[in-house]
Amino acid sequence: MALIQNLFRAYLAKDCSLAEINPLVVTTDGRVLALDAKLNFDDNALFRHPETVALRDVNEETPLDVEASKFGLNYIKLDGNVGCMVNGAGLAMATMDIVKLAGGAPANFLDVGGGASPEQIENAFRILSSDPSVQAVFINVFGGILRCDRLAAGLIAAVRKLGLQIPVVVRMEGTNVELGRKMLADSGLNVTTAADMGDGARKVVALAAARR
Repeated sequence: MALIQNLFRAYLAKDCSLAEINPLVVTTDGRVLALDAKLNFDDNALFRHPETVALRDVNEETPLDVEASKFGLNYIKLDGNVGCMVNGAGLAMATMDIVKLAGGAPANFLDVGGGASPEQIENAFRILSSDPSVQAVFINVFGGILRCDRLAAGLIAAVRKLGLQIPVVVRMEGTNVELGRKMLADSGLNVTTAADMGDGARKVVALAAARR
């Protein structure tokens, strides 16, 4: 009981989102031992815990993960060849699933957040395009907080500034979607638009396969 209470106190004191001991064993002589443990910390509370921040070892993380964290992007490298840029973790998971359903494989999990700025979109593109395994990019956005015209402006600026050569497929819905689509159409860039998630997934998987 004391161990459980102390674990809970540590969970509260360190602003954890997870505090886990697994496995916890009892030895033949009656000792209770924690053989392994895992702590996850709430990023929004890290300003209260500089001692925890100081423990971060970027050498244990992939370089692209580290780079993405500098710009407030949630990025995880995967093994596929379709780069995914999405706003919202739930939509990101659904996007990876539908890419797999279309016969492709996602190259990453990348959530730009609800109100991504043009600068964040540019940095997201730079991170995606720096991964040599990415053969095409699927942008799947619901424009609620992040308006579709704001996304289009950031996308156009990023493609032009970075000289992006890999194919880009965009599926967007929500606030100012018609304006966003018109901006993309008028940009003269080689950007493919999609009617829905399924259409976008099929198109991006085909474009990625054509570049192998």
